[in-house]
Amino acid sequence: MQFLLQHQQKHNRTLNFLILMESIISASKAIQDLYSRAAINKNLDYAGNTNVQGEDVTKIDVMSDDIFLHYLKGSKQVIQVVSEERDKKVSLNPKGRYFVYYDPIDGSSNVKHNLPVGILFGIAKKNLTGKETKRLRYGSEYIASGIFMIPSGNFTFYLNDAGCWRFLKSAGGTYIRPEKVKLPSNKKKFNLAYNVSYLDHFRPELRDWLIKNKGNYGFRYSGSLAGDVHRILTTGGAYIYPGVYGGDKPYPEGKLRLLYECNVVANIIQAAGGMAIDDKGTPILDLKPKHIHQRSSLIVGNKEVVRKIQRVLKG
Repeated sequence: MQFLLQHQQKHNRTLNFLILMESIISASKAIQDLYSRAAINKNLDYAGNTNVQGEDVTKIDVMSDDIFLHYLKGSKQVIQVVSEERDKKVSLNPKGRYFVYYDPIDGSSNVKHNLPVGILFGIAKKNLTGKETKRLRYGSEYIASGIFMIPSGNFTFYLNDAGCWRFLKSAGGTYIRPEKVKLPSNKKKFNLAYNVSYLDHFRPELRDWLIKNKGNYGFRYSGSLAGDVHRILTTGGAYIYPGVYGGDKPYPEGKLRLLYECNVVANIIQAAGGMAIDDKGTPILDLKPKHIHQRSSLIVGNKEVVRKIQRVLKG
């Protein structure tokens, strides 16, 4: 909070953003506590229903979504929210200043194994110069986005005019030691992260490039966007989730959601010196959001790696 206060004062801004961030940080702590007790409370299994995406929902998904929304509502700073777990926008305070897009638990396939998951969020500001239409914001319009890693407590945060920062969670629950994050440049440690089981169903150009270059990079894949992006920020390389064309579960447009997944990590990686595109080579932050659960492909990481892939995709 001291970091945020200094930033707002430096840019002569109001403290409304601090109130909002305090609510988000409090929500993350509550969700982390919930997850740490999930196994003993038998909350790691599925809830028995699906979300609007048709995906099986865990009990933790449902409870985490309720917690996050509770704290956002209490802040009185939010006009409207979009959550992965809700089929419609949720209106909160018409006099608020912000729009929040979030995924309360990223990596649900890891939940039943009690493996690391994350919380993703993005924040956009209302129109201060004209009438507010409540339109969905481009990723380039986000003023902040973040990833809370659970259970480690690491918090990676993009803030407009400040860059990309990482905080560590102390034993007392305070986020401390802000450190500016830049993607590593040591090519020998670069990793690629993608679901190899879908490889034969990627675009042929991308599939062939990955096969050709498999000896040039390490390979790691956790099944959690938050976890894999966290690692790419540490080792360098690229996270790749393109469209899946064919197979038992085709996602030709991509599987990840634009508003609360792709835009969030794209802002973080870009602020750390990297870039993010879809599998047509278009910058993620330039994609126009058409509906709240819009899907997108995503290739994100070091510019050197992503540009190579971009050239392949564009022929």
